[in-house]
Amino acid sequence: MDLPTFWFCVIAVLWLGYFFLEGFDFGVGMLLGPMTRDDTERRVMVNTIGPVWDGNEVWVIVAVGATFAAFPEWYAALLSGAYLPILFILLALIGRGVAFEYRGKVDSHRWRRNWDRVIQIGSWIPPLGWGLVITGTATGLPIDSNGDLRGGVMDLLRLDTILGAVALTAFSLLHGAVFVALKTDGTVRHRAHGVVRRFGPLLLAPVLALLVLVQLRQGTLWTAVVAGLAAAAGVLALVWMRLNREGRAFASLAVLITGVVVVLFGSLYPNVLPSTVDEAFSLTVAGAASSPYTLTVITWVAAFGTPAVLVYQGWTYWVFRRRISTANIPPVRVP
Repeated sequence: MDLPTFWFCVIAVLWLGYFFLEGFDFGVGMLLGPMTRDDTERRVMVNTIGPVWDGNEVWVIVAVGATFAAFPEWYAALLSGAYLPILFILLALIGRGVAFEYRGKVDSHRWRRNWDRVIQIGSWIPPLGWGLVITGTATGLPIDSNGDLRGGVMDLLRLDTILGAVALTAFSLLHGAVFVALKTDGTVRHRAHGVVRRFGPLLLAPVLALLVLVQLRQGTLWTAVVAGLAAAAGVLALVWMRLNREGRAFASLAVLITGVVVVLFGSLYPNVLPSTVDEAFSLTVAGAASSPYTLTVITWVAAFGTPAVLVYQGWTYWVFRRRISTANIPPVRVP
């Protein structure tokens, strides 16, 4: 495997890690209001992701940075067309991060409720935006013969990209509910099960529709097999939840999102950004890649840095692996 193809696969893996880890993270934030009845229950939900949410965001930083380093033309064309959605994503992530840190600084019900609303809003916007952007990458944008993007943000708003935005948001909601059921006990856990049982098929439908759309448009035989396995894993996740096997449901959702990312990036290859103007204008893995020297340098950097990050993040999840409930929440202490 040559270095451009290797880095294309690395970027796909980085997006997979982000969608999987930050997916349940966003889902918990979106469900913070609808699935709780008082501040103690909201603290339970916040504490399920409190130790890990900032580490999960590292994946998108590395994914975008790797795109800039390995495929500068892909980075320039995509971000110039998606600057407005990405701006909203960044603002949402900043507000969400501030809310996690500040919601407990003042002993006031109104203070905490306002910051909880910021967490909820900041959890809805990123999956909508990233779903729009990544689906636009996979299905194409109006690239001209010079590799420049024609048009603007409105070219991202198409039926296929909107479906991608809805699909990633729906997956995050489902993933978040399963994660809450896996990490909590008591009434919060029961409500999470209720969300999956009542809305699970509805939340799974857009994800399956996206798989079908991408497969029919540009898929191959092997991506069809992957799409079928992903769809089966999604359905199996709902079955496991009905059997109260949250861990197996969580693992099944991992298979589902892996299949979605593989189908999106697998059907995209050997392009990195197809042109909807003329197929000959598409940015390819070989054509958009950096120089061999640059790719060699970042490969060595990744070889040393990646294991350390993975070990640290894995250790964090292991330390905070136990379930929590309202009984584990101490009284509010304002510093």
